[in-house]
Amino acid sequence: MTHTAVETPLQVLEHEPYLQVTWRDSKTSARGFVVIDQLVTGIATGGLRMRPGCTMNEVAELAREMTLKMGAFGIHVGGAKGGIDFDPSDPRAEEVRERFLEGVRPLLERFWVTAGDLGTGQEQLNRAFARVGIGETSFHAAVVRAADEAEVRERIHQAFTAETEGLKLSELIGGYGVAEAALAALEHRDIPATTARAVVQGFGAMGGSTALYLEHAGVKIVGVTDAQGMILNESRGLDVELLLAARTTGGVIDRSVLREDDVERLGDEWLGLDVDVLVPAAVGHTITADNCDRIRGKFVVEAANVPTTPEAEQLLLERGITVIPDFIANTGAAAGAWWVILGEVVSPAGACMRLSEQIRPLVRDLMSRADGSALSVRTEGILFAKENSQRMIDEYGGAVAFRDLFPDMGAEHPFAGTGTEPAAEPATVTELTEPVVHQPNGAAYPASADPAESSLDTGRQPAAAFPAYWPGPADESADGQA
Repeated sequence: MTHTAVETPLQVLEHEPYLQVTWRDSKTSARGFVVIDQLVTGIATGGLRMRPGCTMNEVAELAREMTLKMGAFGIHVGGAKGGIDFDPSDPRAEEVRERFLEGVRPLLERFWVTAGDLGTGQEQLNRAFARVGIGETSFHAAVVRAADEAEVRERIHQAFTAETEGLKLSELIGGYGVAEAALAALEHRDIPATTARAVVQGFGAMGGSTALYLEHAGVKIVGVTDAQGMILNESRGLDVELLLAARTTGGVIDRSVLREDDVERLGDEWLGLDVDVLVPAAVGHTITADNCDRIRGKFVVEAANVPTTPEAEQLLLERGITVIPDFIANTGAAAGAWWVILGEVVSPAGACMRLSEQIRPLVRDLMSRADGSALSVRTEGILFAKENSQRMIDEYGGAVAFRDLFPDMGAEHPFAGTGTEPAAEPATVTELTEPVVHQPNGAAYPASADPAESSLDTGRQPAAAFPAYWPGPADESADGQA
């Protein structure tokens, strides 16, 4: 792979993707694309989306974002993405998706760990994998590299079927991470969560859980939008749990549950609200040079992928408005999945605990760097993620890995004898169904987030993770901190 320096501060990673594949369906007009942006330990990760008009350029941009996400959080896999140009509501969509999986099967067998994305649900994708005979889960390429495949499959099943407040891990952790990123930004600017106001654009899985966890921390959610417009309550804030209970699977709120003082407004009015935090959680390129002048808030915390155009972000930077980029704020779902796959956490509780402990100092540190350099948080994050990715490639291997994804801990292992060896008995995988406990610092860990129950030690330190980003030892034993 050829890597070049970032010339423009707001550009994402600038390099040629490792691999690009175009697929043509034999029975419909569908086209499909896979981009493996970068391999670490011979593997890459990124979801599979399906939408009309999906392009190779879109998939490549999202694959670069996945490389940044993995690099920023010190997870030793590369970035990838898949996309199918087809309407997911078409009755032929399932068959199209399965033919696509069959067409790119060699990548899914060994190199590309995929997951649900826009137009493709995780359970739907798992069923498609099973029907075409690849495996029981879309995480197949990672699972088959484990010494005990059955144990990894069971751990994934337990973590992804357990529920907290009625939400599964895949539904809650992405928004939880966005909320934690927003709370870290508020804290960095000395704004108490209990005095802050926020608006969330989009009320699907990501937007809904973001609003929920911000509300849990004391932030007043004054507005949310869905496909029918915006629901607003600037005086006392919205009842997020009420709206979540009245939400369809498509993220549309039943207006019959609105309280007397909740009002409806046009959807695009969310940009101009007098709030501290704006959370774009719907589609890409929502905030542009043409509308960003309407923003009055202090922070844009990106829950959607690429919701702010580079031109808009530069204009916001010049006005002193901070954008917490998507590859930092919305990495919770990808990071949580990989921590479960690798056995570093075993429940939604453990994933939330680790995510909070990692994302808060990361956001604060990147904001401090940006304050000192006059660059954007995105630019500082890109520089850090690129450096960390290269260190992981140097440590674990790139396209041809010289170390397994699940490393053995024999005497010859480089971490042997450093105090990071695995516990003699791994922690038991248990289902989490308890409510959330709200911490004094604004964090909201699930109630059973006891460190002894939420982490399995692999004996492996996160590759090149800066100590400031991970409080305490990198990987504790099962009776230490998660």
